[in-house]
Amino acid sequence: MQYATVKTESGNGVFWVTLNRPDKLNAFNEQMGNDLMEALKEGEKSSEVRCIVLTGEGRAFSVGEDLSANRATYDSGKPMLLGEVIKRKYNPIVGKIRRMEKPVLAAVNGVTAGAGLGLALACDLRAASDKATFHEAFIKVGLAPDSGTSFWLTRILGLGKAMEVGLLGEPIDAPRAMNLGLVNWVFPENEFRMQVTKLAERLAKGPTKAMGLTKRAMNRAVVVDMDSALEYEMYLQDIAGRTRDHVEGVRAFFDKREPEFTGQ
Repeated sequence: MQYATVKTESGNGVFWVTLNRPDKLNAFNEQMGNDLMEALKEGEKSSEVRCIVLTGEGRAFSVGEDLSANRATYDSGKPMLLGEVIKRKYNPIVGKIRRMEKPVLAAVNGVTAGAGLGLALACDLRAASDKATFHEAFIKVGLAPDSGTSFWLTRILGLGKAMEVGLLGEPIDAPRAMNLGLVNWVFPENEFRMQVTKLAERLAKGPTKAMGLTKRAMNRAVVVDMDSALEYEMYLQDIAGRTRDHVEGVRAFFDKREPEFTGQ
C-alpha cells in the first residue's frame, strides 16, 4: 500500500516502515499517526512478513508530536486536550507494537524525542546509529511522560535513573544509551542500514510463533508476580511445543545442523 507520510518496503521476510516527514524531523501529525497504524497492521497481517523494522527518513527517527500543528491553539492561550490526542494516536500504536506476535526492531537513525522515544522503547529491540540521540523531552515543554515512556524507562533504567532522565530532560548520546541499556546495538552511521538489515533478516528466519509467544511472556512478566509468570510460561510453552518450528528445531539439534524455521 501507499501512504502519504510513511514509506514501506519488504524483502527476505522483513517489512521496513519508514516515518517520512524529514522536513519536520518525522514529527507526528494526524496523517502520520494514521499511516503508521495502517502500515503496522499491513505488516502484521502479511504471511510473508516475519520481522518489522521501524525507522525514520533523514536525520531523525522521530521527535514526537508536531507542536506546530496546534500553533493557533497555543497562541490563543487555550488549554490543549492532550489526553484525547494520546488516546487516539499514540496509545493504539504502542499497543499494536507490543501485542504484535512478530519481532519489531527500532532502527534509530538519528534524533528521537518525546513520543518518538516512546515508540522506539515499545519495540522489542533497538539498534542505534552512532549519530543517534535520545531525548525524554516532555519536561522541556512542561509535560509529563506519555506514549509508554514512563513504563519502559522505569523498567529499563530503574526508578532513580528514570527520574533523572525524566526530570532533567538532558540528551543522551548513542554510547550512553548503550551503557544504560536503552539500545541493544550501536553501529557506525555508514554501516547502519547494512547492520540493521542483517539483524532483521536473522529475526525473520527465526521461529516466528515462538517469538510471538516470547513477547506475550515478557509483556506479562513485567507486571505480574513470579507465580503468575510461572503459570503463564507453562501455558505458552504448551502452545510452542505443538509448533512445526519446535519439531524442526529439535531435529536440527539432533542432526547437528542449522534449523530451517518456517514461522509455523
